[in-house]
Amino acid sequence: MIFSIFEQFEIFKIISFEIFGIDMSFTNSSLFLLLSLLFFVWLFIANIKNGYITPTRWQSIIEMAYETIYGAAKDNIGKKAGKYLPFVFSLLMFIVILNTFGVVPYTFAPTAHLALAFGLSISIFIAVTLLGIINHGFNYFSMFMPAGCPMVLAPMIVVIEIISHAVKGLSLGIRLAANITAGHILLAILSGFAWNMLIAGGFIAVLSVFPMFIVAFITVLEIAVAFIQAYVFSLLVAIYIGEAEELH
Repeated sequence: MIFSIFEQFEIFKIISFEIFGIDMSFTNSSLFLLLSLLFFVWLFIANIKNGYITPTRWQSIIEMAYETIYGAAKDNIGKKAGKYLPFVFSLLMFIVILNTFGVVPYTFAPTAHLALAFGLSISIFIAVTLLGIINHGFNYFSMFMPAGCPMVLAPMIVVIEIISHAVKGLSLGIRLAANITAGHILLAILSGFAWNMLIAGGFIAVLSVFPMFIVAFITVLEIAVAFIQAYVFSLLVAIYIGEAEELH
């Protein structure tokens, strides 16, 4: 079978079963979602259990991530930032773990699939919209009609504002999935190129050192992208929550 760079994104069933005619099979995507959740829980339990005065490396990383996302939440949500901080912070750490799993060879990155990325972003978008309606009632829809807008332009402005508002739910998932997918494809292409040069032997095998260095650089870049995209996703969620709270 010819190797394909898209094999790393293939979803296959590990345990196949149905419930009331609905396919509820346990897939490789489900496996890495479960592993990410277990690692996430273990990471926090280990840090809470130890509670060192002088923080360990893991504890320092958690504290840095917490301070970063706390600042973002406070700047965008305001006084009620503490209410939503556990959710935004958990979202950040969970996506970071999911993204970085894909950098490890022979693993799987669930966030590279639009099904998961869209499911996550659209569910958050719906929840934030409902939050705005609960907080402000029908006055929430006034955000679709900017103050001082001429009535003759009102229908067009309202349609544009509704579309731009709805696109928020799509842009979160597209941005996350596209960046993770693009990076993994580039890494697979360069890795395959370096391997083909290495097994060719002779002078070409010596030259394979150069694409190997590039692969190492891309790997470091992929890890950085995993963190950056998780932060951007969480930051945008904090911004949307702030809009639902303050109606601006």
